[in-house]
Amino acid sequence: MSNSDNKELVDRYLVAYNAFDIDGMLAVLSPDVRFENYASGQLTDATNGIDAFRELAEKSKSLFSEREQRITKLTLSQNSAIADIAYRGQLAADIPGGPSAGTVLDLQGQSEFSFKDGKISKIVDRS
Repeated sequence: MSNSDNKELVDRYLVAYNAFDIDGMLAVLSPDVRFENYASGQLTDATNGIDAFRELAEKSKSLFSEREQRITKLTLSQNSAIADIAYRGQLAADIPGGPSAGTVLDLQGQSEFSFKDGKISKIVDRS
């Protein structure tokens, strides 16, 4: 796959993510997709396979009334991409022991995408 094909996969994933379109997100993922989320260097979530990813995406969807990931820098290589991300989301529900509903989160992070067979095979989010 070319870098432009990989960029298109990332763009399609983020458009679907921002629109809460889980089926659209899954359409660009490989069946054995691996997902990892790190906050302050600690692993907070991980999934193996598209069904587990769907379950986490459905759960995450209910936490936010709005959300947007915007790429501020994208570095592409043959089988991977690293995206610097500006993230903004408004909580729809209280987080136990954390912020309350209505709180706006503004974060900077990085997402690493790996590609295999024309699909995204791994996503690692860090914030």
